[in-house]
Amino acid sequence: MYTIGQVAQMFDLPVSTLRYYDKEGLFPDLERRGNIRKFSEREVDALRVIECLKKSGLEIKDIKKFMQWVSEGSASYEKRKALFEQRRAVVEEEIKAMERTLAMLKFKCWYYEKAMADGTEDGINAMLPDQLPEEIQKLYDQANERV
Repeated sequence: MYTIGQVAQMFDLPVSTLRYYDKEGLFPDLERRGNIRKFSEREVDALRVIECLKKSGLEIKDIKKFMQWVSEGSASYEKRKALFEQRRAVVEEEIKAMERTLAMLKFKCWYYEKAMADGTEDGINAMLPDQLPEEIQKLYDQANERV
């Protein structure tokens, strides 16, 4: 069993966030001794899922719905799986967008390093859009990929 402070520290969350989650019903079986919340491994595991869904962009009201589905048992497997598939697709798209952003940042680092070494951008601009060194060309192409 863990105290609210221990769980907050484990997840790097404010205690107020855990109290809010509890108030929203995300920990339906949370044990209380007097006024003190006691978190079991079950709540810690639930919190891992809650944080995953939150980081994937899901709102608390939808996470609450998911937690209600969990309490329904096997009858809600399809709904739960569909939710995770949908969140996975969203996260994969975000990752692709961030990879394009990273490629642009890397390309621009090379671009300005070369421009500083040459004292001008003319040589680089003469190589654009498709005569860049192979590795740099890959970055440029990825950064300018159509969405």
